[in-house]
Amino acid sequence: MLLEPFLKHVHDKPGENAVIDDRGAQTYGSLGATAAGLSQLIARETACEKVGILLPASSMFVASFYGALLAGKSVVPINFLLSRPQIEHMVRDSGIDTILTAQPFAEKFNYLPAKLIDLSQMPTNCAASLPASPKEMADDATAVLLYTSGTSGMPKGVPLTQKNLSICVKGCIELVFQGSNHHFLGLAPLFHSTGFTGTLLAPIQLGAPVTYLGRFSPAATAKTIKEQKCDIVIGVPAMYGAMLSLKSVVPDDFAHTYALICGGEPLPGNIRIAFEQKFGKPLLQGYGLSETCGPIAVNTPQAHREGSVGRLIPLGRVRIVDENNRSLGPGETGEIQLGGPSIMHGYLHLPEASREALTDDGFFRTGDLGHVDAEGYLFITGRAKDMIIVSGEKLAPRELEEMLIKLPTVAEAAVVGKKDESRGEVPVAFVVAREGHTVDANALREHLKSHDVPNWKLPREIHVVDSLPRSPTGKVLKRDLVARLQE
Repeated sequence: MLLEPFLKHVHDKPGENAVIDDRGAQTYGSLGATAAGLSQLIARETACEKVGILLPASSMFVASFYGALLAGKSVVPINFLLSRPQIEHMVRDSGIDTILTAQPFAEKFNYLPAKLIDLSQMPTNCAASLPASPKEMADDATAVLLYTSGTSGMPKGVPLTQKNLSICVKGCIELVFQGSNHHFLGLAPLFHSTGFTGTLLAPIQLGAPVTYLGRFSPAATAKTIKEQKCDIVIGVPAMYGAMLSLKSVVPDDFAHTYALICGGEPLPGNIRIAFEQKFGKPLLQGYGLSETCGPIAVNTPQAHREGSVGRLIPLGRVRIVDENNRSLGPGETGEIQLGGPSIMHGYLHLPEASREALTDDGFFRTGDLGHVDAEGYLFITGRAKDMIIVSGEKLAPRELEEMLIKLPTVAEAAVVGKKDESRGEVPVAFVVAREGHTVDANALREHLKSHDVPNWKLPREIHVVDSLPRSPTGKVLKRDLVARLQE
């Protein structure tokens, strides 16, 4: 299911560009030959059913992935931004004994309990011919073992089958991309579900070229979009926010773009508004998790709604439930549960966590709060575990955060709950000042009051910090902020 489109493009248009990275362009023909050579290498080096990939987004990552599929192996993309204990856990938990990597990772991660194969040391003639009739994996076979980012402990393994991934990427293409005449720019890492599905599987499925940048730079990103005419860009909100500060970038630089998609974390209203005002292009927010193969809801150029994460891809399902698992109607807020053929069947080696995450009818309990409007647009309002209970009343932190970042002096804001003897919890805000500005706590409170925020919702403390703690995928680590309050 996943190999078929790759092999078709290798056969039909071997001279067309497939991947452009820091080392140059690789055509479909050369990519196919490299994948075939790596397939033979993998088959020689390991009898394990899985193989690890420890590489940045690049043509070699793509070739390694398809090479593993040709060898009948499933792939474990390794998040090299995690801590040493977390990465070691991924290797041991997955059971891999061989990892494809390159310099400088080969030296940096030589402590891992697996054999590291340095692809940068491979001979230049390691290419091979593709087999005439490659053996395709079964639809229900695990193609990729993705690991969650580990923001609440050790990463959990998410086995995703050929069918899971194939249906997800086809749904994304039908909903958003709608054609093959695109040039993708991948800013999200390929060990992340958004990057893997959106900027590896999708362009290969379409036969479209994709450009990867080895390291994010707002100036380099804007230059690449303009010069290579990348019309589909996929990144996290902070990346688009960083491009706002570029004085040399003008609306004409984005004139040819078709879809500027962001995911990984909520899109702050100030970035969304400022980007469209400055460049004349909307940022299209999407939503997905490792457990859903990545994107399961996305705004599109043809249909997007302010503040939403869009509509679900074909075959995707969503329901909103209350504390008693009772389904709620349009506009009613509750926990978001997701269903459909792109949903995982359970975590690796974690039966109890799997039972907690999945309902009896196969819906995934996201832990996110939100609602669906009458037209089917999904809105995320917060995390159930982040909800602050003040004297029995529920406060969604995102409500205050969105209000705070509307102030011209505030660049970022995060609100968490602090234990309080009389009220149970009280809200506390952490804010980052915009460059060249200072933040006054009293002014922030007056701003909130002017928006009719009642006293019980007002932050009892406001801490001005240089930056907010974030995970490797850009999510704000609120547990770290809570820990600061306990010091």
